[in-house]
Amino acid sequence: MDNLQNHLTGPRDGRKCGTLSSSVGKATSKTHGVGSINIATPAGIANYKAGYDQYRPVSNVNQESTSGGLGWMIVDSLDTLMIMNLTSKVHRARQWISTTLQYDQDREVNTFETSIRMLGGLLSAHYLSTQYPNLAPLNDDDVGAAGEDLYIEKATDLAERLSGAFDSPSGIPWSNVNLNTSEGVVVHFDEGATSISEAGSLQLEFKYLAKLTGEAEYWKSVEKTMKLIDLQEPKDGLVQGAIHPDTGRFKGDSISLGNKADSYYEYLIKQYLQTSQTEPVYKEMWDEALQGIRKHLISFTKNSQLMVLGERPQGLDHELSPRMDHLVCFMPGTIALGATGGQPLSKARKAADWSQQHEEEILIARELMKTCWAMHQATATGLAAEISHFVLDEPPLTMADKYPVLAKSKPEILRGISKPLEAQRDGSEPWRSDIDIRRNDRHNLQRPETIESLVYMYRITGDEIYRQWGWEIFKSFIRHTAVVEKKSVSRLPTSTAKEPVFRIKGFTSLGNADAVPPYKRDNMESYWMAETLKYFYLLFSDRDFISLEDHVFNTEAHPFPRFKPSGELKTGWERKPRS
Repeated sequence: MDNLQNHLTGPRDGRKCGTLSSSVGKATSKTHGVGSINIATPAGIANYKAGYDQYRPVSNVNQESTSGGLGWMIVDSLDTLMIMNLTSKVHRARQWISTTLQYDQDREVNTFETSIRMLGGLLSAHYLSTQYPNLAPLNDDDVGAAGEDLYIEKATDLAERLSGAFDSPSGIPWSNVNLNTSEGVVVHFDEGATSISEAGSLQLEFKYLAKLTGEAEYWKSVEKTMKLIDLQEPKDGLVQGAIHPDTGRFKGDSISLGNKADSYYEYLIKQYLQTSQTEPVYKEMWDEALQGIRKHLISFTKNSQLMVLGERPQGLDHELSPRMDHLVCFMPGTIALGATGGQPLSKARKAADWSQQHEEEILIARELMKTCWAMHQATATGLAAEISHFVLDEPPLTMADKYPVLAKSKPEILRGISKPLEAQRDGSEPWRSDIDIRRNDRHNLQRPETIESLVYMYRITGDEIYRQWGWEIFKSFIRHTAVVEKKSVSRLPTSTAKEPVFRIKGFTSLGNADAVPPYKRDNMESYWMAETLKYFYLLFSDRDFISLEDHVFNTEAHPFPRFKPSGELKTGWERKPRS
């Protein structure tokens, strides 16, 4: 581990990632490398007894958000440790959860973030520990040993406290909730509205808990939210960015798949898949939204025809903005997931219901994936900025303009439309002039969305290019976000001279991803371990390890099993007929 930084450092040209000093090697060796990185994060070095909620690797400071902490780092990253089979780390984390973690704290938390990270982390830990006993096995004398539903006990306690958020006049959850009183809290911004992603991205967690406990109320609460959103009859399936808990009405006109709305769309198709395709209402809503995206939000860059998924800040009848948040890069993988159900593409194409529409969706997924890769390659570090703007034609080219006979094209023609993103050593690629990274948007927050989509795209298509892109991004994270300290001077196996050995203390977000060396923000997000590292690991794992056909990942990358609901656990609403 100590020398991993050295092994990953190759020639630097200030623009593109260097090459490995040794050959890239097999995917298994890359998986091992990703797993080794996790040992160097706070999941491996932080004091679990303290239950730190935040970590600042540059200053080497751990922080608790409350006395005793809520263990954000521990709980959110626990299933990553399990997946990487880091037994001792799992043991320590489980011990802290068993003996120290308490949710009866007089503290206001965000309903959405606490659900996807904490509730999702506990539920996933339960699933992996019971269904994958070979992952980080526990000793018989371990605290919280086999036979004790520790994770379910903690998850149920937390869910009961979060459930008060749904006690609003409309049933739309309040954005925040007090853990001690279980009372929803009106936020003092955005007129008290809850973002659509906050309201529409609680369903996977509460539905799975309902399945495990038999408590139908969890299911009914999150189903009601979906019904209320759909009752607003969003045009072409595209929702505004916020909704009022007191009235159940949308706020504003902005249409975006970035901040405030992203995971709402993700959870449409994933709810359908989570319940083994027994709730077609969510597939219908997903299909409508995808058609709306094609009609209103997709355009193409002026010089290289990169596909862009933009925004309409003033509403669907107003101008398209060429802004694309890195958050939107969840879409390529999600579109491919929706088209295939998580099956390998070669298998999905043999199904009786495979259609021209599915082929078009795979084309869109490939093209958007290419754009997300370009967003990384456009910076000096090889790491995408938080927001990119694109240079479009005037007026913007639409899907219908670009592909006027797409619906009439033969499948084999569609499969050949998407071309590789060409790279030139001198940085003269036409697509570079299509990407505009503005001063206030240059930061990189260690986000996982591109890597997430690369996992889906590789596992579904089998195309090795997605692993290659992922490995380049992984090297860039190591090279530019690792926080290292000189440990000692020793002789490296590859050298006859004495050289300093560096120990990686952690990884940090960047203030400017378009400068080398980049300014480091001294903050490591819990999702770096829960999502980004996990997806890197899965990208280089066997395709059937925690397969996409049998699982859904929540928006924090916590895997849940698919199941068939029964009894009260089923869709209890029907869509209002559309005019």
